[in-house]
Amino acid sequence: MFHKEGYQIILTSFLIAALIAIGSEYKIDNFILRTVFQIFSLLQLILVLQFFRNPKRETTINKNHLIAPVDGKVVIIKKVHEKEYFKDDRLQISIFMSPLNVHVTRYAISGEIKFSKYHPGKYLVAWHPKSSELNERTTIVIKNEAFGEILYRQIAGAVARRIVNYAEVGSKVIQGEDAGFIKFGSRVDLFLPLDTKIDVNLNDRVIGGIQKIAHKN
Repeated sequence: MFHKEGYQIILTSFLIAALIAIGSEYKIDNFILRTVFQIFSLLQLILVLQFFRNPKRETTINKNHLIAPVDGKVVIIKKVHEKEYFKDDRLQISIFMSPLNVHVTRYAISGEIKFSKYHPGKYLVAWHPKSSELNERTTIVIKNEAFGEILYRQIAGAVARRIVNYAEVGSKVIQGEDAGFIKFGSRVDLFLPLDTKIDVNLNDRVIGGIQKIAHKN
């Protein structure tokens, strides 16, 4: 199963792979060189297919649990001052996605979208300290009866060039449902109330749409 945001790219990649494979069969006499071109065409198609894969995830909905919005590695857990929306101290959890991870963004909690904004920006590497403030990104705030308001950011990286965000202000969203996609990138930051109990550690690898990463009593 593939994400709808990848359909056009998958089709284009398939056509390119087919053209290279067929063209090299008829235009390149050298067997080794022809084989190299054909293997390259197949590999680029496989990479695109694996990037846009969208595995079905069964989310156990719980208003007191915050689930991982994406697959990846926990790279930041710390108290920070959130400048854009809350303008106060929050707990930040950041999850980095490698090119091999599933890049679907899922809603970490159920609730109402209170804020959604796109920011154009730079394309610093995702682990750069300033990427959360300077890179292309979206900021979304969800209000939930257990947590109050939580904020998450989709952040583009050095390779990512397009963020897709489905969150619309005023809409009701359900935990685990599709919230968007980061094409060829890269990181999601969450900003939580200070009394939130964190259930992951630095360098843990998490599974989006399934794994609990924080909770409220």
